[in-house]
Amino acid sequence: MTKCNRAVTNHDDLLILVDKEDEIVGYEPKDMCHKGRGILHRAFSIFIFNEMGEFLLQRRSSSKPLWPQFWSNSVCSHPRKGETYEAAASRRLSEEIGLRADLSRLFKFRYQARFGHVGSENEMCVVFSGVSNGPVRADPKEIEEWKFIAIPELDEQLRKQPRTFTPWFKTEWQRFRELDLPPRLLNRG
Repeated sequence: MTKCNRAVTNHDDLLILVDKEDEIVGYEPKDMCHKGRGILHRAFSIFIFNEMGEFLLQRRSSSKPLWPQFWSNSVCSHPRKGETYEAAASRRLSEEIGLRADLSRLFKFRYQARFGHVGSENEMCVVFSGVSNGPVRADPKEIEEWKFIAIPELDEQLRKQPRTFTPWFKTEWQRFRELDLPPRLLNRG
């Protein structure tokens, strides 16, 4: 496990509000999108593997308002106003963990999850995957620690300690495992 040391996020960014068909219906600041039950908006998640097939797992920063210190996927964030899912994913991959990779779009799903009285995620989420062996340089405002983990070990941790993982990651990982793709092929579009 590796601790982190960098910085990048802006809570005033305008996120893209959408309807159930993912059609744009407006824009709101990030903080507003996560209040109460949340407003449906675009998001994405990235699964990064190294060439040995290990998954890059991150533990969210303790400063995150929603699901702080929970384990989650390699990178997750939101497209900003005027940005595609693909452009946003490439941007955040570099900003959040300092990596570059050819990303493949795996699937899109909608979910809503509430974090106590703090707020909610209400997202139309696209999941991407890629392979990278570059050095990870994680933003500490986003990520408290990270590690590469073998897939069977991650499956076991999810089974034994499901409450230590974010709700979206558990859903995404289950769908990903159903795809049964070999990690070495995930970076091919």
